[in-house]
Amino acid sequence: MTHWIRRGAQLGRRLDRLQPVLLLAARAYVAMVFLRAGWLKVSDWGNTLALFHDTYKVPVLPPDLAAYAGTFGELFFPLLVVCGLAGRLGAAGLFAVNAMAVVSYPDLYTFDCPAAINSHFYWGSILLALVAFGPGKLSIDELLLRRYGVSGSDARATPAALGGAVAR
Repeated sequence: MTHWIRRGAQLGRRLDRLQPVLLLAARAYVAMVFLRAGWLKVSDWGNTLALFHDTYKVPVLPPDLAAYAGTFGELFFPLLVVCGLAGRLGAAGLFAVNAMAVVSYPDLYTFDCPAAINSHFYWGSILLALVAFGPGKLSIDELLLRRYGVSGSDARATPAALGGAVAR
């Protein structure tokens, strides 16, 4: 029995070596999706405003403000995510943008093909994983943590961790 436990632990250690690369790939993928969406909105701003006035039903915000906020979120947060700079904050911000897209476009649930809504669920799952695990070792957050002498066992890339390190 202990043989299988040791083998499982060895496999786990090998897989752990892939974690930084896989987190980077996840960050790059989800950032690309949202950057493309934001760039598309900017490239045809008149159509974007029309969509926010006529099709998207963003709660609370007026359509013009929702268009600006959504586009900003789709262009700003992916940059944080892909660079791993305030990676958890960027992932949380993109998760909010994704959630608002799902809420404000109820037609996603009525399409014959569930691919549209499922894509939002996939992106949301990736973003929640990035919020939970952070951007990983291949990130600016990691460089900052090392620069300021914060160990990996301390809180990873949280404002409290960086603030405490900078204050030292």
